[in-house]
Amino acid sequence: METQYTLILQGLGRQPGMLGTIFRKAQNRVQDPAILKRLIHDLINKETWSGGGDINGDAYESLLSKGASDKGSGAGQYFTPRSIISAMVEVVRPTVKDTVVDPACGTGGFLLGAHEYASKGAAHMNPEQRQHLKASFVHGVEIVDGTARLAAMNLLLHGMGDAKGQSLIEVKDALIDDPGKRWSVVLANPPFGTKSSITMVGADGKDAREDREIERNDFVVTTSNKQLNFLQHIMTILDINGRAAVVLPDNVLFEGGAGEALRRRLLNDFDLHTILRLPTGVFYAQGVKANVLFFDKKPASETPWTTTTWVYDLRTNKRFTLKKSPLTREHLEDFVQSVKPGRPREERVESERFKSFTYDQLIARDKVNLDITWLRDESLEDLDNLPAPDVIAREIIEDLTAALEEFAAVADALEAKETSEA
Repeated sequence: METQYTLILQGLGRQPGMLGTIFRKAQNRVQDPAILKRLIHDLINKETWSGGGDINGDAYESLLSKGASDKGSGAGQYFTPRSIISAMVEVVRPTVKDTVVDPACGTGGFLLGAHEYASKGAAHMNPEQRQHLKASFVHGVEIVDGTARLAAMNLLLHGMGDAKGQSLIEVKDALIDDPGKRWSVVLANPPFGTKSSITMVGADGKDAREDREIERNDFVVTTSNKQLNFLQHIMTILDINGRAAVVLPDNVLFEGGAGEALRRRLLNDFDLHTILRLPTGVFYAQGVKANVLFFDKKPASETPWTTTTWVYDLRTNKRFTLKKSPLTREHLEDFVQSVKPGRPREERVESERFKSFTYDQLIARDKVNLDITWLRDESLEDLDNLPAPDVIAREIIEDLTAALEEFAAVADALEAKETSEA
């Protein structure tokens, strides 16, 4: 039985399309034949697995969420909190007319969120639209085999794709090249950390050397910073008049050099209309201070497309933890209401946490720094407002971890420069 099971897994992994992605490099980790028999025959075989897509999909999502909270497994780095996904999707408002891509899809949370939102009008769709929603509405790219399997199964259990059809999840490094295809919506939370596993060579001819070299003429700046490269990649694959919502760490907003050059292009060639400053303590990965950038791609123009950028600060004087005080969708409701999705931006109104900044104000800032704050941290002025000791400790750890990431990136850059000069 053990031998036969192993052969079955290997055969399924060689199948084309969705089935091959789900069983890609699958292994039998149950070495005891007696335990394997009990698992398959006595437990799995006696269950009824016809509960429906919604029930099976929700159960699978619950398992993924529990896996993400397990620090030992490291699964949290591929998992974006569903409350953040829901708010991002509601602002972007994908419809059945769109095509949605996530170039670092993890377990597929953004793709599920977009599909669920667009499916609200399914009762009024024609057969072609329903087929598009099922078979070609979403596309994901994931570099890690095991995570790609989870994403493919996640989509399948939620009614997307076909086990015998083309896979909606592509297993590769999204930064390798320009895929040629363009999508109308990009939703993404690229992997944290600054060091890239590859060498990038941009149109400027410079290189950031590491293991292997990749030349991309569509990249306007050369850097080994993964977030900046993912941002450039997203700027490439987004179709004209397409909408993007991307989670990016603070350093993308203030880093000089390549970061400054990229921010200038983003403000000029795209409409960067909204920035959401996320609070700390909401991601499973430690040391993350992140933001969500919402921007639209526009046709070529002699004048900058960004006229006004609205910044919502959900970080200052906000305290969240993963277990005791998690960020919920309700905590993001004021942000969504302030943005007024689908309404003219002229209807937006400034508030204590929601401020607007003109293009001239942004471009005049030192290095076009978009890490903008205006609220005072109450805990620095009133000792009675200090958070709990465990929250303070966690924030100190996150600050130190983020600082170490930055120092490591500087050290890697210096080492690469010395190697290239030698």
